[in-house]
Amino acid sequence: MKKVGIIGCGWLGSRLAERWNSVFEVFTTTTNIEKAEILKAKNLHPTIVSFPGDKISDNINQWKDISDLNTVIITVPFSHKRYSEETLQNRFQNLFSFIGDYDGQMFFMSSTGVYPDQLKEFSEGDLLSEQVTEERIVKANYPQINILRLAGLMGDNRLLSNYNVSDINARVNHIHYEDIALVMELMINQRLHSKLYNVVAPIHPTKAEVISSQKNLPLPDEFNPENRIISSEKIISELGYSFKYPDPKFFHLKKND
Repeated sequence: MKKVGIIGCGWLGSRLAERWNSVFEVFTTTTNIEKAEILKAKNLHPTIVSFPGDKISDNINQWKDISDLNTVIITVPFSHKRYSEETLQNRFQNLFSFIGDYDGQMFFMSSTGVYPDQLKEFSEGDLLSEQVTEERIVKANYPQINILRLAGLMGDNRLLSNYNVSDINARVNHIHYEDIALVMELMINQRLHSKLYNVVAPIHPTKAEVISSQKNLPLPDEFNPENRIISSEKIISELGYSFKYPDPKFFHLKKND
């Protein structure tokens, strides 16, 4: 059985860990004792660690399990839009102390939010990792890393209709967390390295259409969709991946594997 390490067990990391618990031997990290006890009860081998941005810490030791891992997945948020350059660099240096010189398969969870806010269709070739601060930093240290630019995370208790939404004419770039897991399983089993993919559902309805579908309401009589679209064509063509949830209008309908 392959051993997979997930650094960060927030909303996405926790769901990946629980889904894979019967497929892989899963090792996890969390920042607090209470969450560690929950992960331990599920046999998810937790380690308590955090990656502060205020300074480079002398108290972070290399992950004791890392030499045994086949794959390491980084779900902790690192965003140049969220953190200053200094904070980002400190957080990364603390992360690198934890990972060490690991040279196995790796994944870094980036975001489709790195693309400019323009009304056009974007593919991976429009913005290389070298042009994105957080992707450039992590790739410089681990050139084998796979970078996945995730669209808006949805599924389970996350549905667009649960939120106060503006710009209802805008097309959505969303992804169901189960498709993220399935894409990664495929890449893990194929032992892929150094890939850059947008992970986004291939159908892009408007927010109005998604909310109307989830609430079983009729569509507004007239709306003019705004076309800012992130393309998933590369992952479809290169991996032959078929999305389990291709249309965000139906993310609220549970499908069996």
